[in-house]
Amino acid sequence: MIIPMRVLKSGIIAFSIYSKIPVPQFEWKEEDMKYMLCFFPWIGAIIGLCVYFWIQLCNYLDIGIICTMAIGAAIPLLITGGFHVDGFMDTMDAFHSYQPKEKKLQILKDSHIGAFSVIMLVLYELIYVGAFSEITDNTLLKIVCAGFFLSRCLSGISVVSFPSAKNDGMLYLFASSSQKNIVKFVLCLQCVCCIAVILIQSLYAGIAVTAAAFFVFVYYGKRSQKELGGITGDTAGYFLLICEESIAVTAAVMNHLL
Repeated sequence: MIIPMRVLKSGIIAFSIYSKIPVPQFEWKEEDMKYMLCFFPWIGAIIGLCVYFWIQLCNYLDIGIICTMAIGAAIPLLITGGFHVDGFMDTMDAFHSYQPKEKKLQILKDSHIGAFSVIMLVLYELIYVGAFSEITDNTLLKIVCAGFFLSRCLSGISVVSFPSAKNDGMLYLFASSSQKNIVKFVLCLQCVCCIAVILIQSLYAGIAVTAAAFFVFVYYGKRSQKELGGITGDTAGYFLLICEESIAVTAAVMNHLL
């Protein structure tokens, strides 16, 4: 079956925006973005595979834990170019400003880096690397790597489901350009398939990790609504990072319980 050119272009646009993976370049049109978010989780699949095979290589070559974990944590940054980290840092500055909604939205637009964004990013990386270093079970490692796919499924669902805080910006453009019902159905289907794979790997650990991811999903929606009146492109990056961290921390805990 021949893939419609518009769907193929949507996939290329997704990889062009959300990753540093080389793809063909062409002029973007609004109709080419209708199904873009359907392909967003597959960037997570590539990240997960790269992280998994990197750690397997390190185990085979008996590479030290510090090098293994440091480069393992850098792989998502290398593939995405830090796209989501930028949103995380901007969101941290806005949330920790304790200003009215309008002022927080202005802070999100500010290109300058605040102290809170740096502090919270360092804290994030310390917790993330520490949790990842405690995952010694290969099954749990597979679950964590699948989490890169799951987090992006949930992020895409939030874009077409949660209200936007602004009537402009990249997220609003993607949300308004999407065929929301089709995109939501495809993302939910991919999400269910990913959860099924996770549960097959380990029922109890899979339930715990999935519950953690959905808890963060609900928390993200409620906090964004309370703090900003909705979500933005920056808060989407914030969600992605804390979702992946919650998955890693939960898996690390289960590594010691099971």
